[in-house]
Amino acid sequence: MEIKELIIKSHEIAKSKGWWDVDRGIPELIALMHSELSEALEEYRDEENLNVRFKDNKPLGFTVELADVLIRIFDMAGKYELDLDYALEEKIKYNSTRNYRHGNKKA
Repeated sequence: MEIKELIIKSHEIAKSKGWWDVDRGIPELIALMHSELSEALEEYRDEENLNVRFKDNKPLGFTVELADVLIRIFDMAGKYELDLDYALEEKIKYNSTRNYRHGNKKA
């Protein structure tokens, strides 16, 4: 699936499951993205296997939590009609022109 399709699908599912019955602002949405990253960190700390595992047919694990981050981002992009596909392409193109370690940055 293309990013644009993932954005549409993620946002449509979120709307259909009631996550947009009350409007949520960008700060709350970013906090939810952050919470998914925190869950990924906990999975990393707790499990040796970073790939998908299942419990009662529910996908779990580090990789699933990273997917949840993307789903949150795609949902927000759908709500606010953000052209994430274009932004990603432009940022990758720009990053390819940057200096090694962006001028020796530490992180």
